[in-house]
Amino acid sequence: MWTIRPAGRGLEMPQSMVRKPSKRRSAADQDKIIVEALRDVGRPLSAYELIEKVRVKGVSAPPTVYRALQRLIDDGLAHRLESLNSFVACEHPHHQGKAVFAICDACGTVKEFDSPAAVKSLQSWAGKNDFKVRSMTMELRGRCAACVSGGVD
Repeated sequence: MWTIRPAGRGLEMPQSMVRKPSKRRSAADQDKIIVEALRDVGRPLSAYELIEKVRVKGVSAPPTVYRALQRLIDDGLAHRLESLNSFVACEHPHHQGKAVFAICDACGTVKEFDSPAAVKSLQSWAGKNDFKVRSMTMELRGRCAACVSGGVD
């Protein structure tokens, strides 16, 4: 209920309607927290593993994390590894949506690298077949040099 202030100073808003300061972080702040967590860990993380890493910084709702991850992917700052259902920070932001990864099945190491020749070949195929490429992520699965030399299967 509104109350009238003394001496004609207008109406006073009830306390129940007074807006409390928001504790929400901006989308840019959320994105920064998430990309830093991905970089700090240095390995692929599922969305729920990522939530556990950023919970202490106040980001804990799955939809918030998924929206931030999508923004980071759209901006070329993160990638989704389809075969692992996980996310990594981009190590080569200049390739704009065209990423190549070598994933070790033995130790889980993931290396991001550029392969302009492979990208060009796939883009050429797409052009010849009237296929419009939205994004391109190639995943090589096998064993890394350390696991091969160490005899790890």
